[in-house]
Amino acid sequence: MSAGRYAPSPSGDLHFGNLRTAMLAWLFARQSGRKFYLRVEDIDSERSSAESAERQIEDLTSLGLDFDPPVVYQSARGALYEAALSRLPVYECYCTRRDIREAAGAPHIQPGMYPGTCRNLTEKQRETQRFQLTAEGRLPALRLRAAVPEWSVRDYYRGTYTGPVDDVVLKRGGNLNQAQAGDWAYNLAVVVDDGEFLVDQVVRGDDLLDSAPAQAYIASLLGYAEPEYVHVPLVVNTSGKRLAKRDGAVTLRQMGLDVAWEELARSVGCAGVRSAGELLEVFDPLRLQRDPWVWGLSG
Repeated sequence: MSAGRYAPSPSGDLHFGNLRTAMLAWLFARQSGRKFYLRVEDIDSERSSAESAERQIEDLTSLGLDFDPPVVYQSARGALYEAALSRLPVYECYCTRRDIREAAGAPHIQPGMYPGTCRNLTEKQRETQRFQLTAEGRLPALRLRAAVPEWSVRDYYRGTYTGPVDDVVLKRGGNLNQAQAGDWAYNLAVVVDDGEFLVDQVVRGDDLLDSAPAQAYIASLLGYAEPEYVHVPLVVNTSGKRLAKRDGAVTLRQMGLDVAWEELARSVGCAGVRSAGELLEVFDPLRLQRDPWVWGLSG
């Protein structure tokens, strides 16, 4: 059966923008008769915590969102990511962030794209780089060796969207002496999890639109069906910047349930609605405001 999902990172309480995206993902899934999964993206062991995950789940359920079992924790799925990695064309990358930043400044490199520094090294050059990293106590990252320059995806609001496919990192380099759950990179983990749970509808913020082509390409390489994407507008502050916790009382626990519901309903075009069940009945995705929702200007 087809499914949708919401996948927060447990690095703190969800703010209003997170809650709104979760609500929209739930609405899209339930209105279309899909299952709806919650996935805890806790592969970044330095930023994630079990306490944050529990608080996030409590906040989402207090809004009336329901999830089909099981709740998925990425930190427990390393074996699946390893199996998927073994089926993909990859190469070792020895670059530091500084190396990439400096190389990406060349005029022929598209902004935000990996400049390909390690893609075509000779085996002798790789041996030298491995030796140097080993001496530093580090492991190389593993990148996708993409065979296409671009890929097209389907987006609910934008139709066909074609974007560049980069040699994205699939497994991050780490400490040679430590096995870390956080070694798995986002672009591999999300594709594997969506594919394994038959997620064919991905609702998320439109700041992630540019990452969709590479992720859909990876899905095709792994034999997963490519999902339809629904990239929804972000919530921003009055300065036009993406909403963050520094913008004040923006979490559910700070606002209180009644205030949060009032603002959530208004932000999806259903002012006055006070329950998830009622919202499910009246929400019309075609009437969703396509511009960012400005926090602090409603009311």
